[in-house]
Amino acid sequence: MTDLINFINNILWRSVLIYLLLGVGIYFTLRTRFIQLRHFSHMFSVLKNSTKSDSAGISSFQALCTSLAARVGTGNLTGVAIALTAGGPGAIFWMWVVAFIGMATSFIESTLAQLYKTKDNNGNYRGGPAYYMEKGLGMRWMGVLFSIFLIIAFGLVFNAVQANSIAQASAVAFNFNPTYVGMALVMLSGVVIFGGIRSIARVAEKVVPLMAVIYLLLALWIIAQNIEHMPAILALIVKSAFGLQEAAAGAVGYGISQAMTQGVQRGLFSNEAGMGSAPNAAASATPYPPHPASQGYVQMLGVFIDTIVICSATAAIILSSGVLDHPQGHISGIELTQRALSSAVGDWGSTFVAVAIFFFAFTSIIANYAYAESNLIFLERNHPAGLLAFRCVALGMVMFGSLAELPMVWRLADISMALMAITNLTAILLLSGVAFKLARDYNQQRSIGKLPTFDATYYPELQTQLEPGIWERKKP
Repeated sequence: MTDLINFINNILWRSVLIYLLLGVGIYFTLRTRFIQLRHFSHMFSVLKNSTKSDSAGISSFQALCTSLAARVGTGNLTGVAIALTAGGPGAIFWMWVVAFIGMATSFIESTLAQLYKTKDNNGNYRGGPAYYMEKGLGMRWMGVLFSIFLIIAFGLVFNAVQANSIAQASAVAFNFNPTYVGMALVMLSGVVIFGGIRSIARVAEKVVPLMAVIYLLLALWIIAQNIEHMPAILALIVKSAFGLQEAAAGAVGYGISQAMTQGVQRGLFSNEAGMGSAPNAAASATPYPPHPASQGYVQMLGVFIDTIVICSATAAIILSSGVLDHPQGHISGIELTQRALSSAVGDWGSTFVAVAIFFFAFTSIIANYAYAESNLIFLERNHPAGLLAFRCVALGMVMFGSLAELPMVWRLADISMALMAITNLTAILLLSGVAFKLARDYNQQRSIGKLPTFDATYYPELQTQLEPGIWERKKP
């Protein structure tokens, strides 16, 4: 079984997805004329009025925090450590590349998710790749396929990954029994999950910003203490990315292929750009400005915060600590991050990482579930019994992840993530023309000093595709 999983992983990542992901990201970057650079400051401007919402949707800020809750988790603390040990320092460079071009990809997929959103039986906005595959492409079968991949990935496998990191970190820091950690996680997650999308959004908007700021402040303090080493560390990352560093900081034996593969894999797992996950949160928002493209900018910022900021902070902590310069045996993942932080700040560093990974991974669990629920509703059309059963299975996977071995769980996550990404990237390529039109419309209105507002009557070709009542302009 392990050999089969490794074989599938190699085909998907080394032969298919790595080129598709980079190719699509580069294409969107060029077609939008480097939107992530030209409109970098506008991402922050959109947040000024991002707390507005209505009875149908959560606020843009809540949508950002929900997507960050899913993004900022084990990928930032555990995934970076795995990338460094498996691909060398050069893997961090490729994580940056994936994030940079992924910002354009995230803009496209989140804009489309807003455009094609719908309402569930409770009057709440729902949407995401499955919905734009059905409505925009007229391919419900493709949406069904994507939903199945997402439910397996986010509702089941990824939650096992998050729980695994919490259990591992708790064992190292506090010597807690993984069984009891898993039971506590199941109970806490269940309380929030059974409260629905608004409950998840409320928890995310409070916990995620607080923990991210605390973690970044600590990372900045460590970087300041090692500021003289930072130029050398940056040079090491760049040289190792292209195979120019033969032996430095644990890079022995790591070639460009391995560094690129690990960087792309871990980068995609962390920022999720192109995977089709964040659009589920983007579609749940009441956008401000009231235009689908505004959510594209919000979620583009999420990719930047996740990888360029938080993942880079973790990489700086590990590389400046020197832990990769010494034989670590089989130590990887969250334990490596804990050792690196402890070497910088003392024994309490391990405890801090355990606490941080708990909050980051816990919020990821509940946000992952929210994504899965939206896609289950797409499949079942609000079937109460099916929803209850799925919630129980999802919580069961949290328990499983607390007790499972890390390598197998991560390999399963890689496969499910790859299948999701391939399906979604195909769809957004086919629908990219619509997203480009929306981007032009949004920025043309900005250029003449207007508040960008979407008027569906200007797009007669979309009239039969959009949910009735969603984009009708309210009369003053």
